[in-house]
Amino acid sequence: MDPGGKIFVAGHRGLVGSAIVRRLKKGGFTNLVQRTHKELDLARQADVEEFFAREKPDYVFVAAAKVGGIHANNTYPADFIAVNLQIQTNVIDAAYKHKVKKLLFLGSSCIYPKEAPQPMTEDCLLTGPLEPTNEWYALAKIAGIKMCQAYRLQHGFDAISGMPTNLYGPQDNFHPENSHVLPALIRRFHEAKKSGVKEVVCWGTGTPLREFMHADDLADAAVFLMNNYSGLQHVNMGTGHEVSIRELAELVKEAVGYEGQLLWDSSKPDGTMRKLMDCSKLHGMGWKPSISLKDGITDAYKWKALVVRRLCR
Repeated sequence: MDPGGKIFVAGHRGLVGSAIVRRLKKGGFTNLVQRTHKELDLARQADVEEFFAREKPDYVFVAAAKVGGIHANNTYPADFIAVNLQIQTNVIDAAYKHKVKKLLFLGSSCIYPKEAPQPMTEDCLLTGPLEPTNEWYALAKIAGIKMCQAYRLQHGFDAISGMPTNLYGPQDNFHPENSHVLPALIRRFHEAKKSGVKEVVCWGTGTPLREFMHADDLADAAVFLMNNYSGLQHVNMGTGHEVSIRELAELVKEAVGYEGQLLWDSSKPDGTMRKLMDCSKLHGMGWKPSISLKDGITDAYKWKALVVRRLCR
């Protein structure tokens, strides 16, 4: 990327977008274009067209999306497929029409089949049925990948796609029902510590394996891809390391400073037993993560605790 180029980060207030903004500023990129949802509704085609015609950004990071956990996906399937299709279609098409030099579309590891071989390579895409609990979101993201590929094939538009693993960090969603597992654990242990509850019960056996990546590492990888990759196939973005949910809970417990007992309710389902991304393609290009899971959880909790203190003033 040209250091003087104008960069639009769609979704700059979210977990991923805010991390990309931090990384760009750290790297000396100062010509950043940012709009809140109130200022620019990316689901409205006319508004997006007007924005691109006026601002004419050189580079675009598509980090804007409607996201949520299992409960949210199951409750609002129409919202998850419609809103995400609208956002990415409007932004990708407008970026091409207004001669953006390069665009990075960010998806999710949920694009892969429920029974995909582990670890999951990029070639696993569209080889089997999706996980039913988030298929609406996954289908939208798959459409985004294919749209980038189609615009590259037909128009020569330099649009690339990156598929992040499970993310966490500052600006994460800590909602009790709509958050993902790591921020949900942080909230539960924080509330248990503050209320003096002597034990926290988690679902399942704690044996499923998951991969987690700090948002700042993801942002660094996103900038790396924008500078070093121009290809048709999407690229997995992860650490290549996995941890059991039990180990994850213990790390969160330690970071929060909760001294009560951690119990497991094995009568509750474990879910998919393993979900790991094969990130050899990205790592082979020369990029590697730098934030350990322990340090990353501590950072995420410090941010959450700071926000709580501000709200309580």
